[in-house]
Formats: sequence, structure tokens, C-alpha cells
Amino acid sequence: MKCILAKPRGFCAGVERAIHIVEKSIEKFGVPVFVRHEIVHNRFVVDQLKEKGAIFVEDLHEIPSGATVIFSAHGVSNKIYETAKELNLQVIDATCPLVKSVHRKAQEYAAADCFIILIGHSGHAEIEGTLGQLPKGRINLITSVEDVEKLPLNAKRAAYLTQTTLSAEETCDIICTLRKKYPDIQGAKSGNICYATTNRQNAVLSICKSANLLLIVGSQNSSNSNRLRELGEEQGVKSFLIDSVADLHKEMFDGVSTVGISSGASAPEHLVLEILDWLQSNFAVESIFEEQLTEENMKFPLPSELKD
Repeated sequence: MKCILAKPRGFCAGVERAIHIVEKSIEKFGVPVFVRHEIVHNRFVVDQLKEKGAIFVEDLHEIPSGATVIFSAHGVSNKIYETAKELNLQVIDATCPLVKSVHRKAQEYAAADCFIILIGHSGHAEIEGTLGQLPKGRINLITSVEDVEKLPLNAKRAAYLTQTTLSAEETCDIICTLRKKYPDIQGAKSGNICYATTNRQNAVLSICKSANLLLIVGSQNSSNSNRLRELGEEQGVKSFLIDSVADLHKEMFDGVSTVGISSGASAPEHLVLEILDWLQSNFAVESIFEEQLTEENMKFPLPSELKD
């Protein structure tokens, strides 16, 4: 058996920043530190931070007045900021800077009186945060080409935004249909998909040329991890999204000669290494090759409250 590791994989700059924010807050302010929602969508990361003294909540009313609260990398609505202020909470914002840029763009489009369309998955934490940047109903959420047909024709000015963890393939047809319906529509040509999402998807597509089984390490509620698995399936490769080595069993590898491995943007690297150890313990692994498509050097600064 051969193993091909996709690179880039795993943590992106936004995830690294968010995790560092929680760790630095614990170091600076002591325990407990409260975090609204999972800081990133990975249960191993969340569990490790719990062990260090982080308490995760969904409702800000669970937090004592005057305490520190960290907002997750996915971003939150304006209403959440207002509630935190009312409850006298000290806010540290771990929203990914690329998600923040989408929020600013939504506000710019609103100031220009645009009819705003958001392409994304209903219920995802990032989408809830973006929708909540403006009054209810001001942003129109769509998920498919069919949804475009339901939009009104009489929009004088139109603009679109996308969820950052989608793929170019997911948004291409929708954006093309929007441009046909609204010839003067504003919006980035390929949407607001983040560099890390694109890099990881391209890396998976590359290793799928050689692999006949694909393992994506990531939690089930991770949008970008699910998309990596879907890409493998679209290439005709048997693909699995797994949390950890505990999800593996020998029968999965019947008839498999080459295993491709990658991980979502919120999955720690040690989970990938554990899978490699398991494969070497259970099969005759001839070689482990890392296929690197591009190098990532992006770093995001910490919030001012945590800078030394």
C-alpha cells in the first residue's frame, strides 16, 4: 500500500489565530475563559481547550457579568455584540479576518442600497453571523441555482457574497445565473471563498488522480471538511470523512493500493499522524509521499487586547 498526503492540509491561519486567542486569554486572564460556540468545528480542539480551562456556551446569559467571552472564528451577528455589551461582558473577537471582510462588504453594499444576495448553507455559524450584520430580511440567503429563479427581477442594484468555506464548483453555476439575471451585479468573480479552502480543495483534487481511497480528517459539522470528502467522491474515489483513527477498520481498505489523506482546516495534524501509524501497523505500507501544491505563509495578528 502507498500513502499520499495532501499539502496544504489542516489548520489555516484563521483557525490557528482563533485557537491561540483562547490559549492566550487563559494565560492572561486566568480560568475560566468563556467561548461562545465552538471556537472551530473540531471536537478534539474543543476538548483540548476545555482541559485548559475554556468553557463553551451557546447563550451569553450563561456567562457571569464582567467575565471575558471569546467569539468563535465563524463570526457573530450584531445582536450578539449588543447582548454582550448589555451583560457587561469583556469581548475578545476571534472571528477570522477573512470572514470579517465579508461582514464589511455586506455593510458597504447596504450603504449603497444594494439588493444583497448571500450564497451559503442555511444554519451554518458563519452564515448566521453574516446574515446578522444587517436587519432581518436585508440579506437574501440562497443555496442553489433554483433559488436564483425565485429572486425578484426588479432589483435596481444587486450584489452577492458567499460563505468562505464553499468551493468554486459549488458557487460557479449560481454566480453565472445571478450575472445573467442581474447583468450589473456586484461581487467578486469567484465569490468570497478563502485562500485556504481553495488550496485544500486543489490539493485533494491532485491526490485523487493517484488514490483509490480518500480519507479526510475532520468533524462532521465542519463545512470545509465535508466539501473535501464530496470532492473525492466527485472524482470517483471512495471517500470517508473521519474524526480520528477510531473510525478506521480494515475492511475499508479491501482492494485499496493507494490511500490519499488530507484534513479540514480545523483538524489538528496529530490526528493525521495517528492514522499513518495505524496504517503502518495494519498494512505493509511501501511509501508515504507528501504532495505539495502550494506553500501557505499567511499569518493573522492577535486582537489588541492580547498583544504583549
